[in-house]
Amino acid sequence: MKFTTVLAIAMATAMTGPATADKLPSPEEMWKIIQQQQQEIEALKKGQQAAVKQAADADEKAEAAVVAVEESAAGGSGGNWADRTTIGGYGELHYNNVDARDPANDYKEIDFHRFVLFFGHEFTDDLRFHSELELEHALAGDGADKPGEVELEQAYIEYDIRDNLQTRGGVFILPIGILNETHEPNTFYGVERNDVENIIIPSTWWAAGAGLSGQHASGISWDLAVHEGLEMPTSGSSAFRVRSGRQKSAEANAEDLAWTGRVRYTGIPGLSLGASINYQTDASQVSGDDLESGLLLEGHMDYQKGPFGLRALYAEWDLDITPAGLALVPGADRQQGWYIEPSYKPLANVGVYARYEDVEGARTRDRFDQWEIGVNYWPHEDVVLKADYRSRDHDLTADAGRDFDAFDLGIGYQF
Repeated sequence: MKFTTVLAIAMATAMTGPATADKLPSPEEMWKIIQQQQQEIEALKKGQQAAVKQAADADEKAEAAVVAVEESAAGGSGGNWADRTTIGGYGELHYNNVDARDPANDYKEIDFHRFVLFFGHEFTDDLRFHSELELEHALAGDGADKPGEVELEQAYIEYDIRDNLQTRGGVFILPIGILNETHEPNTFYGVERNDVENIIIPSTWWAAGAGLSGQHASGISWDLAVHEGLEMPTSGSSAFRVRSGRQKSAEANAEDLAWTGRVRYTGIPGLSLGASINYQTDASQVSGDDLESGLLLEGHMDYQKGPFGLRALYAEWDLDITPAGLALVPGADRQQGWYIEPSYKPLANVGVYARYEDVEGARTRDRFDQWEIGVNYWPHEDVVLKADYRSRDHDLTADAGRDFDAFDLGIGYQF
């Protein structure tokens, strides 16, 4: 008030000219002048405050607009859209030189066996999409000269309920065995995948459904899934053959669903122990025929200690088949197989291995034992060159002409 009063007096003096005794305003006039000047000063203050507030509001709106644009470009996830999208894949080319006891079963073949692309996207930190699209045998279409297939092996949404608990829905690979989930060519020995995880466990085995997975600090994890079941044939040359029952989520018959469960232990460095169970309520999807329920039990070990490695797996099906069905395919109610595979890496990028397999499938041609030795060379951890030798002997004399010795070469990659 002192400052404003002095200012008002000074302004009043300036307006009235040089002060003289007879021109000085009276106290009443002076008070009016002071009040008028005070009102003008208050008005200036309010105008200044309004201007400051208006500028602050404009800055806030501009900042909000920038954030909105960034979130829109990121799909609302808080990061760049491209950074949350992943592309990968794998592929493998095989050369097989098979010398069978019956020359009619000989063949030499080059085949780009698999070309696979992965696509994934993170919508948020706890919600994501995974997919796998595969072309088998390079060429797909009608006719014997187009032996390939285009397959959608995975396409599912996964959500983190919490850090150690996830749920998923869509088409996914079943958690059974070693190779079914991890089958990129640089991750296993041998040009061809082992036969137990082809005939008994029909890898790659995928299905549409829903699943739940959990992990514990002790190294124990578990998986549980309900999904489409098998639709195994009960007649013809592939009667009761498990691999022929895969529906591949293509207009799959869902009359009778199936369940899969797995428990795995990885608490010791380099060691993975797993056990799986798969139950088919009706493995043919037809009630009252020669095949009803089916139960698969599987256990495996994968151990790596320095340069030494060891894989072993056992799997067995117990199928409910009528006497009439067993008369058609004797022994088809119990299909089993096992293998053991020691390996050694004398160098960081070179590994040698040996494998013994015993397989008892539904078809007589799928009942054999086989020895195999070979070498893998990794010029890069994601690229592998392979060579192996196989010798197969069938159980039944009727299939002795299918016994063979084979030499295989392969090249594979993943990215």
